[in-house]
Amino acid sequence: MPRDANAVDFWRGFALVSIFINHVPGIYYERFTHRNLSFSDSAELFVFLAGWSLGLLVYGSSKGKGGAAALTFRLGGRSLQIYTAHIFISGLALAMLAGAAYLTDTPPILEWHNAAAYFQDPARTQLGIVLLTHQLGYFDILPLYVVLMLIAPAFVIMDRFAPGLLLPLSLGLYFTALIVKFTAPTWPVEGEWFFNPFTWQAIFVLGFVLSRDQGLGHLVRSNITRIRQVALPIVILAAIVVWFELYPDPTRFPEPKMLFLHGKSFLTPVRLLQFLALAAVFSAVYATIARWLPWLTEPLSMLGRNSLYVFCVASLLSLSGQIIRFLYSGSMAVDTIVVVVGIGLLCLTAWLAEWRQRLGSHG
Repeated sequence: MPRDANAVDFWRGFALVSIFINHVPGIYYERFTHRNLSFSDSAELFVFLAGWSLGLLVYGSSKGKGGAAALTFRLGGRSLQIYTAHIFISGLALAMLAGAAYLTDTPPILEWHNAAAYFQDPARTQLGIVLLTHQLGYFDILPLYVVLMLIAPAFVIMDRFAPGLLLPLSLGLYFTALIVKFTAPTWPVEGEWFFNPFTWQAIFVLGFVLSRDQGLGHLVRSNITRIRQVALPIVILAAIVVWFELYPDPTRFPEPKMLFLHGKSFLTPVRLLQFLALAAVFSAVYATIARWLPWLTEPLSMLGRNSLYVFCVASLLSLSGQIIRFLYSGSMAVDTIVVVVGIGLLCLTAWLAEWRQRLGSHG
């Protein structure tokens, strides 16, 4: 049976809806997502909660308390599931772009979102897609998730036998990647991963470490009121900077500039610190939302419980929304239809997944 609504699933559902909307560039409703008042966006929330969920899996239930081999097998299976989903939706996305270009006689659509290489050099690009070295725009977070799940057993084992080393090593890799400025390369098109796995692993590890009742997680919980008092001004200042576009001149930053720039691909410290402040402040909000807005809590939690299915459908719906807006010149009416129908289909996806679970449990 599906688990009850909770804060992790609720905020993951919130992130999924935000990602769906923000992946339709120019749509009217993107101005209401929190990235318009924040350095960070729903990608940070999604990856942080993935790490938090890993912590709950390992330390919060008997399922995660087996040996290293059992845990590695389980996380490896999850990684394979995510990889399969990524390959599947990437193929569908390419077919959608090809179909839209053919039916509307609009060849430039074939160049959207890094897809041109596939249609110009299909053999090598198909190999690149399978190897995760070629990624379509807006379909590039699942490869990061695959990598994180593959190395997650190493995080868990290190946390069990040397808990004081995991976070320092993770942050050491994070700052090294920022200072030296290295990331995973792409092929056959020369470039780099949009989500640098060497830096984004840090927010995943932070989610994992903070989910625990010991160590840093215990320290944060014990001082959460003071932390929120410090975090709130950071959240407000970031909102002012983003809203009024008061970004400082990057040419005046000292070297290494990546430590001071506002960059998503490398998850720069500005974004990471602001996200942590935002998470600290809004961690107090869920109980109030659950009490007064159950009609919102339940569906978003349902989306969060079925995040992989919902994310895959959301990615394809976002691409559909882009094509629809291109064909019908995005207007308020078109944008409203895209968002309302899209969110409805996301809820249907989650409901069907849980309905299937219920059938299996009674079978």
